[in-house]
Amino acid sequence: MTKNGALYSFIIYILLILLAVFMFLPFLWMMLTSFKPFAEVTALPSTLFPKQWTLENFVKMNQIVNMFVGYRNSLFLAVTKTVIILYTSALVGFVISKIPFKFNNAFFIFILATMMIPWPVVIIPQYQEMAWFRWVGNYTSLIIPALFSSFGIFMMKQFVDGIPNELMEACRVDGANEWIIFHRVIIPNIGPAVSALAIFQFLWVWDDFLWPFMMINRSDKFTLPLLLRSFQGRYFNDYGPMIACSAVSVIPVLIVYIVFQRRFVEGITMTGIKS
Repeated sequence: MTKNGALYSFIIYILLILLAVFMFLPFLWMMLTSFKPFAEVTALPSTLFPKQWTLENFVKMNQIVNMFVGYRNSLFLAVTKTVIILYTSALVGFVISKIPFKFNNAFFIFILATMMIPWPVVIIPQYQEMAWFRWVGNYTSLIIPALFSSFGIFMMKQFVDGIPNELMEACRVDGANEWIIFHRVIIPNIGPAVSALAIFQFLWVWDDFLWPFMMINRSDKFTLPLLLRSFQGRYFNDYGPMIACSAVSVIPVLIVYIVFQRRFVEGITMTGIKS
């Protein structure tokens, strides 16, 4: 590496480190603030580290909301919707990429076109559809509309395109049908894409607020984002327990990312080089 190249790499690394620190600071502030008493939470100017450490916010949090119920509901929806979308995305991506049929390209273009439709455009018709089916107040209204993901299908197709057709032909010669090829050849070879999409989808479902807020009207079915509304009063907001609840709700997302981190980075990297 030349001297100029080394200097350029050094500058890039410094900029990336500064950017990472800048993005990490709000998370660090949230975690530390959850251990501050109410007077420090609302004090101006705010300090990063607590002057007096306390667990009062976590005690109040459990008195106001049932965190176990929120975790249970959020985990159920996040895991269920993530598993469904991973499977359907991989299946449709495989069909579009490797099984020629009439209007193949038109079908794929139609799927991509749905990604360009803004969510506010479809939210009212979709709500009316759920009301017709009498699914309002039921988890069915959250799961059924999310059976397929345009982004997931696009991502999986890009990876399946990189699997050699000769490998599939060899499987067919050995007597394998398309169903066996999909489960025993395609899925094991798109592991990085599956891991990357799993993190994206889990995070989207875990943080989703608006659609569950419109569909779920029973407190025993509330997810964590919906439970956060319990801390908002008409004239007063108890920010300490609210921040504590936010800090606790981040833990599963961190665990998922740490577990799939290597494959996530690999998946994002390979997405740009697959053809």
